[in-house]
Amino acid sequence: MRRKDICPLFSRCGGCDYSLSYKEELQRKTEYVHSLFYSHCPTYETIGSSPTRYRNKVASTFGYDRKGNIISGLYIKGTHHLIEKRDCQLEFEEASGILRAIRRLMKSYKMRCYDEDARHGDLRHVLLRKGHRTGEILVLLIFGSDRYERKKEFANSLCDMCPEITTVCYQVNGEKTSMLLSEAPVHTLIGKGFIESRLFGLSFRVSPTSFFQVNADQTEVLYDMAMHMAGLHGNEKVLDAYSGTGTIAIIASLRAKCVTAVESNHGAVLSAIRSAKDNAIENVSFVEDDASLFLKAEAARKERYDVAFLDPPRSGSDERFLSSLIKLSPEKIVYISCNPETQERDLRYLERFGSYVPIAIQPVDMFPRTAHVETVLLLVKGKM
Repeated sequence: MRRKDICPLFSRCGGCDYSLSYKEELQRKTEYVHSLFYSHCPTYETIGSSPTRYRNKVASTFGYDRKGNIISGLYIKGTHHLIEKRDCQLEFEEASGILRAIRRLMKSYKMRCYDEDARHGDLRHVLLRKGHRTGEILVLLIFGSDRYERKKEFANSLCDMCPEITTVCYQVNGEKTSMLLSEAPVHTLIGKGFIESRLFGLSFRVSPTSFFQVNADQTEVLYDMAMHMAGLHGNEKVLDAYSGTGTIAIIASLRAKCVTAVESNHGAVLSAIRSAKDNAIENVSFVEDDASLFLKAEAARKERYDVAFLDPPRSGSDERFLSSLIKLSPEKIVYISCNPETQERDLRYLERFGSYVPIAIQPVDMFPRTAHVETVLLLVKGKM
């Protein structure tokens, strides 16, 4: 059944994959996960989200239309053709108004859109982020070069037009790339340079470039399911591999005796330590290390964990990591994935070489109107 409220840009934009009713979309996602895991364990019905206004992170590219008017939007999937997007029903409500204000101010401040081919101009992209339950809004202006000199004035005028903005930053990305962000430092023009989001009563700092789930309401559903599957009662020793900025580790620390979080990215580890300090969490240890090597060393020391949380990238884990995890031999594994296909591949390895038994898999819809689905899989240690 085709939706009656279908977006007029659906056939051109590429941001959405489905034009079905949301009920049918959830059914398709459940069927997809079931098709992968039916021989392993039961698949629960997909937990749905609000299908509109769920994105608390919005990226927009700036350019010109054929008449020379400034527009903002995104490139059509697989092309370098910019399509104008006035409002998107997936994005948080204030986003369209802020982007409209930026387009208007660019004219009065003689700020040009950056031309990636000619490699001249000023503003290239804008990234917006909104704090969950705090309402704080961050604006990151991404310039093609650092030549534009009126950034501070521009930021002040933008905040006057949009008082809901709490901080404005900028970064320079002059590289010939399709990537939004660069490795260049981020500079703060207005405010504290970050916003705060609240999950499970905890506060997390969200910087312009840090990872934080796009659908924060559904993130609480996802992580609550992970904690439910882990069955933490306060006495467990927990491992969080691929811990990133420490969100899962910090949430688990409220329910466990102690948590060890392992992450190889230095910046992510620093963010995790800061978040733990902000929330007065003292029973989490953050380790900056390759997870495979750390797990192997822990197994050699005969360390034991009751529960291991895994939340790897889309590529999943590799055999080196899974082999180390099997040697460590936690009683339970809670595997969170944004790619059920690589998750199923990893499950086969854990079943074959570790004798882990999958109990159930729960799909959670983090990105309505897209084909993506997140899953939480519970495995328990079987007999060798």
